[in-house]
Amino acid sequence: MLYYATMFLFFGLVAGGLNWSGIATVATQGSWTLLLSGIVLLMVHWVAGRTDRVS
Repeated sequence: MLYYATMFLFFGLVAGGLNWSGIATVATQGSWTLLLSGIVLLMVHWVAGRTDRVS
């Protein structure tokens, strides 16, 4: 998720540099959404505390 958040942020910055404000806004909001959902999933993983996989 961090990879996709970084890509969205990069495209948002490039679009902002080209004065494409609508695309830049959507891309940066998407990057924030992916970043925050990744952090939430990481916290859930830590709280669950399971280290072994179910086979």
